[in-house]
Amino acid sequence: MGPKWRYTPVVEQSIAEEPSASQPLVQRPKRADAARNFDKLLDAARAAFAEQGDVKLEDVARRAGVGIGTLYRNFPTRLDLLQTLYFDEIDGLRRTAAEIAGKDPWEALATWLHAFAAYTATKRAIAHELLATADRDAPQWQAARSVVVGTGEALLAAAQDAGAARRDVSWTEVGRLANAAAAIPGQTEEEVARMVDLVLDGLRAR
Repeated sequence: MGPKWRYTPVVEQSIAEEPSASQPLVQRPKRADAARNFDKLLDAARAAFAEQGDVKLEDVARRAGVGIGTLYRNFPTRLDLLQTLYFDEIDGLRRTAAEIAGKDPWEALATWLHAFAAYTATKRAIAHELLATADRDAPQWQAARSVVVGTGEALLAAAQDAGAARRDVSWTEVGRLANAAAAIPGQTEEEVARMVDLVLDGLRAR
């Protein structure tokens, strides 16, 4: 077992100490008001980084409608905020996978691939700053990779076994295409969704 994560916010720990591919990476505060502020800050950070690369923490707090002290109680450093935002996106992919369990294999793959593209857009907005300082060998990063790769591979295999998706492609190829579709600068959410639909159209079994 790897070393425990040492990130410890003042109020409550927000990143799981010993994550796995089956457990959430982000632990929200238990108090309802604290949880609301936590989510407001993540939503504000997500929107701010999507709009511009150089984001000040004061701007995130202002956008969330809370004081800077509230931000620092949840995220003592800028890296804490970036990592929590990233891992929250991974947890979103996990929740989407749980919601589509039992659905038609092609529909499940299509739904999750759209969610994957949205995650990719957020990741790209913070990747340069985050990946330059984060310890990507830490247990959280390993668990995050397991969620993305494991879910993508399983959904693609199910669609292939059902005869809905081409068998001559791998998840690595599909993931790269969806990643590229979401990476085109200046796109709206609708344009990203259309690009993913085009990827899916090429993935269908003929």
